[in-house]
Amino acid sequence: MPFEGNLDQEWATSPKKSPFRYKSPPGRGGSSTVPSSAWGWQPGGALVGMGVAASAYALYAGSFLDHNHYHHQTFAIVTGVILGIGAGEGAILTSYPPHNRKGTYISLFWSIYCMGGVIGGLVPFILNYNRNEAGSVNDATYVGFMCFMIVGALLSLTILPPSKVEYLSVSTEATKILKLFLNWKMLLIALAAWAGNFFYSYQLTNVNGALFNLRARGLNSVFYWVTQIPGSIAIGYVLDFSLLSRKMRGYVGIAIVALLGTAVSGGGLANQLKYSCHNLPEKLDFKDFGSNYAGPFMLYLSCGLLDASRPCLLVIGCLADDPETLSRYSGFYKGVQSAGAAVGWQIDMRNVPFLSELVVNQSLMTVCYPSLLVLVKLAVKDDEDGEEGAEKEIASAFAR
Repeated sequence: MPFEGNLDQEWATSPKKSPFRYKSPPGRGGSSTVPSSAWGWQPGGALVGMGVAASAYALYAGSFLDHNHYHHQTFAIVTGVILGIGAGEGAILTSYPPHNRKGTYISLFWSIYCMGGVIGGLVPFILNYNRNEAGSVNDATYVGFMCFMIVGALLSLTILPPSKVEYLSVSTEATKILKLFLNWKMLLIALAAWAGNFFYSYQLTNVNGALFNLRARGLNSVFYWVTQIPGSIAIGYVLDFSLLSRKMRGYVGIAIVALLGTAVSGGGLANQLKYSCHNLPEKLDFKDFGSNYAGPFMLYLSCGLLDASRPCLLVIGCLADDPETLSRYSGFYKGVQSAGAAVGWQIDMRNVPFLSELVVNQSLMTVCYPSLLVLVKLAVKDDEDGEEGAEKEIASAFAR
């Protein structure tokens, strides 16, 4: 989850010509370290060391506190790579739940995940309430983030661990991971994975960052993530309970997301035609709530709703039964997703016109829907006996 509350620098202060600078969060005098530090390949971890991996988030936040004073980007980049290596939620989400409840489990996870975003918006909103415009958030913002992240790291230790973990050699595991790039199922989901976080650079800087002042951005962030909670619950219900056939539920879920995405694209285009990177409007403040504020505000909330509705992890959970395979599939998905996000920030750093970024974002999302439909058609099964067998296999692996 991005440090959305930290997207504070103005377009005019974005840095120039550094290979590790991207127009992004923490407002370190216009420095842009977050996206470049989030490039770490995410191979999906095991529960062993989960607490250690989660604690890296506090270190990550601390790197921006350090940057606030000493302007060292290397620290933030290295901690971002460490975060990528430790990512493992996809493997847990796809392997722990029974087949007929994966949508519910994933929506529950996403709701908790989004509460982090809510807090991440409230902290800078409260601490910077009287600073309508500023080059960066204050130190207390980062300290607040670090405290919440440390608590989260401690809570991760309560997750039920697998009773037995078998470790493959590095060469064997590397071979299996490389083979995923030739796996037709992964190739079909690759485009959706790439588009999964590609849009963040546009939404966070070119919508929320370009149109709203500092405290309004923090408040918008709160509602952006709050909106995702009912959105994730709704899509989870559709994908678990709406129809008897799991394959048909997949079709319906993808169709709903496609329709929502089309509506958001239309609203985004109408909004984007009103301004550009060379013709920015006057910053909007939540106290001046009216038609000028309400339209972009509702658009931003709709973007959050769309973000929560993507069914990729659920589809991945239906592609295999054993946790080992699912962990690799999830790692592939998260890795490609992170690569897409990195490229998205790189494009944004190049001062590409806002409208061009929007068109690329929406084109990627539109093209990925057919590939997901094909994947559901060819790879998702409705075999109830197979589901029961898979549930027994997962239970034996994790519940001893």
